[in-house]
Amino acid sequence: MADAANPDPPQSHPQNLPKVLILKPPPIFPHFESELSLHFHLLKAYESPLPTPEFLAAANASGVSAMLASGGYPITAADPLDHLPSLRCIVTTSAGLDHIDMQECRRRGIAVAFAGDVYSDDCADAAVGLLIDVLHRVSAGDRFVRNGAWSSQRKFPLANRLGGKRIGIVGLGSIGCRIAKRLEAFGCSILYDSRQKKPSVPYTYYSDVCELAASSDVLVICCALTDQTRHMINKEVLSALGKEGVVINIGRGPIINERELVRSLQEGEIAGAGLDVFENEPWVPEELFALDNVVLSPHIAFATREGFHDMFELVKGNLQAFFSNKPLLTPVVD
Repeated sequence: MADAANPDPPQSHPQNLPKVLILKPPPIFPHFESELSLHFHLLKAYESPLPTPEFLAAANASGVSAMLASGGYPITAADPLDHLPSLRCIVTTSAGLDHIDMQECRRRGIAVAFAGDVYSDDCADAAVGLLIDVLHRVSAGDRFVRNGAWSSQRKFPLANRLGGKRIGIVGLGSIGCRIAKRLEAFGCSILYDSRQKKPSVPYTYYSDVCELAASSDVLVICCALTDQTRHMINKEVLSALGKEGVVINIGRGPIINERELVRSLQEGEIAGAGLDVFENEPWVPEELFALDNVVLSPHIAFATREGFHDMFELVKGNLQAFFSNKPLLTPVVD
């Protein structure tokens, strides 16, 4: 506690700190809220019983110029942008931008900073982990032992080798390139589909995702969710992948037509799937729970202690840069 001779410096008082609006806390927030509060006056709309517009009015948020966003809260013109006329910067902890109306932000002159490649290594590790789990039946073997099936002399199905597999990567961005490097080390062949061919990589390019699927043993989905990629992995693509094919999705759930994926798995039209994301999170189709060739994960491919610490530093750095009239560290560039 400060004494009368040594009062707290003015900048330590929240009211004297730059205001940052938070409509829904991002995943890093519970771990770094106290540290972030040392630098910014946090307006926590999610703690209020009031609807967002009423909270913003009560908190006098019309003058707020910066927001910390979470992928779980859509940022649109009507909610909340129309209620934030002074907003000039959105810092999101997500690598994807499907929750932000970027066209509206550009029209209003709102700069957006995103996660950049902070989570890329963690997501790549998770994708490879899911693939190894599906092929080598790691989770299925764990259940087999825990349920007492091993001791009852039941036979466990043979696994599949990862080495030599043809891996089709859908979206060869920061995460996709890291997945490719990891799987090259296992002796896999890398194919890819992306918005455009990348002359700097030694992998085989396919402009059509269905043709990519037909040439692959595994499809790894790590592209962004857009109007063009929504339900891009459909019945035709899954059929092209074939009965020995495996799907890994660490991108966004709606990139896959989930109903068709469930049907393909149930009917044996593909061999398995490793899924970290789903179409209507946190709801997961119950049909998947009974399938031993499916590995499920609760959208945590990005979530590591190290990644969260790096993300906190990036969030703090982006906000400090904005309030200091300096360039954002990880701006979204058209």
